[in-house]
Order: sequence, then C-alpha cells, then structure tokens
Amino acid sequence: MNNHKPTNKLYRFWKLLGPGLVTGASDDDPSGIATYSQAGAAYGLSTLWTALIGWPLMDAIQKMCARIGLVTSQGLAGALRNNYPRPVLYFMILFSFPAIVMNIGADIAGMGAVGNLLFPTIDATFFSVLFTVVLLGLIIYLPYQKIASTLKYLCIVMLVYFIVPFLYHQDFALILKATFIPSIKFDKDFMGIIVGILGTTISPYLFFWQASVEVEEMNKNKRHLVVNKKIIHEMTEDVDFGMSFSGFVMYFIILTTGTVLYNGGIHQIDTVEQAAMALKPLAGNLAYLLFAIGIISTGLIAIPVLSGSLSYMIAETFGWEQGLDKKFHEAKAFYTVMGVSLILGLSLNYIGISPIKALIYAAILYGLTAPVTIAIILHISNNKKIMRKYTNGRKSNILGFAALIIMTVAASTLLYLQFTTD
Repeated sequence: MNNHKPTNKLYRFWKLLGPGLVTGASDDDPSGIATYSQAGAAYGLSTLWTALIGWPLMDAIQKMCARIGLVTSQGLAGALRNNYPRPVLYFMILFSFPAIVMNIGADIAGMGAVGNLLFPTIDATFFSVLFTVVLLGLIIYLPYQKIASTLKYLCIVMLVYFIVPFLYHQDFALILKATFIPSIKFDKDFMGIIVGILGTTISPYLFFWQASVEVEEMNKNKRHLVVNKKIIHEMTEDVDFGMSFSGFVMYFIILTTGTVLYNGGIHQIDTVEQAAMALKPLAGNLAYLLFAIGIISTGLIAIPVLSGSLSYMIAETFGWEQGLDKKFHEAKAFYTVMGVSLILGLSLNYIGISPIKALIYAAILYGLTAPVTIAIILHISNNKKIMRKYTNGRKSNILGFAALIIMTVAASTLLYLQFTTD
C-alpha cells in the first residue's frame, strides 16, 4: 500500500490544479514568447533579472484576484459594479479593452505566421482566418475546461527551452549575475522591452480571468456556500504552481534566445522564422515545427482566455448571464462578446504591422495600462466590507504595491523617453 502513496499524492495534486495552471499556461502566450525572445536576442542575458522580479509580483496579484472571486462569488467587474461608483468600472474597462483586443489580434497573427512558416505556399492570412474559425467553433461547442485540459499537454513542448542553453558552454557566473543583479539602460528601446516583459507577465486580462474562473470552479464543485482556509490554501497552491511554471518558461526563453540568437548575431527579430532559430541547436530542422507547435498550442489556450476575460468583464458590468460552462443558448450575449472580440482581433491583421511587432506592441500596451488595474485590485483586496476577514496580509500588500510602483515607474520612464528623445 505504501508504494502507491507518492503516486496517489501526485495524482491528487494534479487533480487539485485548475484555473491557476491554465492561467500560467496562457500567460506564456505568443505575445509573451515573442517579447521574451526579442529581449534575449537584443540584449543577451541583460533582462534575465526580470523573471526573478516578475514571478513573485504576478503570483501575488493573481492570488489577490483569485481570492476576490472566491470571497465575493463575483469577478472583478462584478465586485466593482456592486461596491464602487460606476465610473471606476467604466474607467477600468476603457483601459483594458484595447489592450486585450490587440493581444487577441497579435496572437492570431502570430499563429498565422507559424502556419505560413510550416506551409510557405499558403498565405499567413489564410491560417489566421482558419484559426479564428476553429477557435470560435471550439469556444461555442466545447466546454473550455475540456479544451484547456487537452491543450495544456501540448504546451510541454515549451520545455525544450529548458534544454537548449545547456547544449552550449555557459558562463554560469555571468548567468547568476544577470539573474540577481538588475541591468538597466535608460533608452527607449530597452525600456520598451522592460515594459513589454512586465506587461506580458503581469497582464490585466489574466486578473479578470482568474477571479471569474475561480467563481465558476466553485460553482462547478458546489463549494460556493463555504469559503474557508482549506479552499484558500488549495487556490494558493494552484496559483503558485501555475505562475511558477510561467516564470520558469519566461526565464529559459530569455536564457535560450540570449545564448543562441544574441551570440549568433541575431539582435532584431522581425519574423517567426528568426525566433524559431533559437531551437535549432536541439531540434535542427525540426526547430520550426517545435516552435510552431508551441505558438499554436499557447495561442489556442490563451485566446479563449483573452476573449473570455473580456466577456466576463462586459457581462458582469451589465448583469448578463455568463460562464464558459454554459451552452451558447444559455449565455448568448456572453459568447457574442467573445466572437466579436475574435473578429475585431482578426481585423487587426490587415493594418500592416508584422506579427512579431504586433505581439511585442500588445505586451507594451499592457505594461502601460496595467498600473491602473493593479491599483483597483489592491483597493478591493484591502476593503474589509468586500473581503471580510480575507483582506490582504502584509506580504501580499508589499508585493502588490511593489508591482504597482515598478510598473508605473517603468511605464512613465518609457513615455518620458519616447517624447524626449529622437
């Protein structure tokens, strides 16, 4: 009997993982992969420290959002609608909506570009339309949890980034220094990458998603009547695991591209083919295939999360029926918003920005708008009227305010450099 205990523990832990793991997987979406790859290619190992700083900050914010969902049985927009003046809710939507739509469009364009990479005779636009149609069909006809539970296995391909750096002779003293000692250059390109890394790591769409799916998870498990320390603890483990996975992938993408592309003289990534070359030392001619699987898999997980977060936001604002566990006829307005957001995102493919640049711009836009949302989350999390005995502890507040200050300073510095330098 004792021989089965580790296996049973592992199985129970795997079953415990839910919204946090999916959130972590979707955090490393095509926009994130492109941004981390550009950071490594352009600056070598100089941005490795962002993974060390970014992980605890995103972990803390996601846990606040999850706790808001568990305690209030509402998403962020619902908590705002019921406890704050309406202009605060509209202000948050105004800041979040453009970035989310642009992220959807950029991810669709990225998926289209890797489709074209595998089949060069077929235009990337065809693949973008194809993926949009497939996603619409999957979202409407299949429960999202079923889609995500299948696709998250495909994301294991991202683990190849953990191997590639060790195929090279590495200066581990240099890696440790780059990891623990921040290196900052006050020019707009470098600050643009820093804001992009922070924005794609600590993404507002994930805040809305985390709170709302925690509510769905509770309703599915019929636990919404009793919020206790056990449930909070299970949520904490789930989010910790998901965000740790996301943080490690981020770190090793920067390390891989900072080793392979930077040392290979590729400092500017303009195409998905250049980004895929980081995997060549391990995969050879299969590098493009592995990279494509990674981009398409993360895109198929992340785009429903992106459009879903937007739908939760709008549905909670106007009191519509909502939920990815509901069929289309049960929540028509909710699914219509998801469909419209995908079509709006697809339309951005026709404005002439390269897919790689669009992915990075989406991350930078998040970095510029995230401080507003973080400030609102901190206020809700410390509001005893809303959160009762589950308000933020000291550690959560220290990390939350650190995220707010760091992202505000980075965004302000970028804007200053943007308007004061040629």
